[in-house]
Amino acid sequence: MVKDSLSVTIFRVANGIILFIAAFLCLAPFVNLLAVSLSSGPSVAAGNVGFIPVELNFDSYRFVFTNDRFIRSFVISIIRVLLGLAINVTVVVLCAYPLSRSKDEFRHRTIYSWIFIVSMLFVPSLIPSYMLIANLNMLDTIWALVLPGALPVFSMVVVLNFFRGLPKELEESAAIDGAGHLRVLVQIFLPLSKPPIATIVLFSAVGHWNAWFDGIIFMNRPENYPLLSYLHTIVINPAQLMRDLQADPVLVALLQMVSNHTLRAAQLFVATIPVLLLYPFLQRYFITGLVLGSVKE
Repeated sequence: MVKDSLSVTIFRVANGIILFIAAFLCLAPFVNLLAVSLSSGPSVAAGNVGFIPVELNFDSYRFVFTNDRFIRSFVISIIRVLLGLAINVTVVVLCAYPLSRSKDEFRHRTIYSWIFIVSMLFVPSLIPSYMLIANLNMLDTIWALVLPGALPVFSMVVVLNFFRGLPKELEESAAIDGAGHLRVLVQIFLPLSKPPIATIVLFSAVGHWNAWFDGIIFMNRPENYPLLSYLHTIVINPAQLMRDLQADPVLVALLQMVSNHTLRAAQLFVATIPVLLLYPFLQRYFITGLVLGSVKE
């Protein structure tokens, strides 16, 4: 056993303290949000709630899980994430594979690569995007939320660099056995690409789940809003919630038992749960997927 020097010990202690403070700063808002959602309205209004609920009650969560509009928006967001994720991963892989080929195999790969890079730098403005979606009759449909971002270029670059870093001998041995490009992609490249695929899955899932602006723009009927678009409308305009619930006297009575602060906190906390559940399963691939293929020997 080699005893650490004083400087190494000081560094480890300081590093541990800094990491603890950083972790606390990241975790504290979620703990406070949960405490507010489980506290009574007067306690929250008086500013007595920190990280522990005061006068524990679950009325806000009862309202959230009996509100049909919230449940519908939640389901729409789940469908958007699953459909958008499938489209993103499929298109990214199908674009990254040919662009990872050598110039002898794909002569114009540089031209196509620059086209994708330019599309990432110059994003189309809102009015042309809306006109395009309207002319394609995709307003008020789920396709308006998933097709405009079908190809995340940054994710494609991550997968592209990983594909270029795979040993050429694997592809050559498969070609000797008679495998074509599709078989090489499906049976060799994809099984070896768990880190970059997990990375783009995380990027796409979080991006689709957190998106709210396109839902408000492309959905003319509020009942078609995804969850974050719905939450944005009631946070900005709380009176909209009362108008939506006028036909349901049970929910109106339940709404009168909770405050706006606790209700917003409960809805926001429920909205963060899917991302909190997804990230731990993909975290071990996250850094690996970003750096693999970025360094060439």
